[in-house]
Amino acid sequence: MKKLSLVLVVISLFGVTGAISAQNFSMGLKGGLNIPNLTAGGVQNPLNEGYESRLGANYGAFGEFHISKVFSISLGAEFSSQGGQKDKFQAFVPAGPLAPVAQALGINYLYADYKSVAKMNYLIVPVLARFSWNISRTGPLSFYAAIGPFAGFLLRAHQITSGESIIYADAAGTIPLTPTPQPFDADTDIIDQLNKFNFGLNGYIGFAYKFTDQNSMFIEGGGNYGFIPIQKESDNGKNYSGAGTVSFGIKRRF
Repeated sequence: MKKLSLVLVVISLFGVTGAISAQNFSMGLKGGLNIPNLTAGGVQNPLNEGYESRLGANYGAFGEFHISKVFSISLGAEFSSQGGQKDKFQAFVPAGPLAPVAQALGINYLYADYKSVAKMNYLIVPVLARFSWNISRTGPLSFYAAIGPFAGFLLRAHQITSGESIIYADAAGTIPLTPTPQPFDADTDIIDQLNKFNFGLNGYIGFAYKFTDQNSMFIEGGGNYGFIPIQKESDNGKNYSGAGTVSFGIKRRF
């Protein structure tokens, strides 16, 4: 169902192309690398702070309606892997046999040195205003920039932990609670804890090379940032998703 959602949107884009192909319309495919991160928001605590970037995939299709030689409107559907990671001494919510221990100590979090990766896959639907300029009057190379809003739909979300560590009662790591290192290998589905919808701002700049009258290839870099916190509840803080992107693609004008 998750992959089907992306396929249906792509098919819809091709349907729009067929309906208005007599006009100045382009269709394109692109793919590349995401460098996502989770930014801590206004409500902060040891759980939502300290995330670093990870690598992910980004690919999709788009349709572009050319209003003039310089200006066009683009509608796309993109798969975007987002999230963040921590590979260091960090906080976690006590569970199982550790929960009553933490409760007896009057603390909300325990601490350990392990790796934690948040992986969230989104279907992003951007609507962009695109401006393009030829670098020379007759040359095939052009420069462009695009910006606009996007709607994001969460398809999958997992928290993956690995490594082993002694567990501590304090952030300084001076009060051990276990005599030996404990395993942290787990893959937890967290989609029910997160908002299924997001919206935000998307933008990029790039270069396009026209190798025939109708076909061109391009490379671009940019990013996106969501305005809605990913968590449904703010008890464990708020994070905002976003990613830098580098993509390569092809486009055909009808």
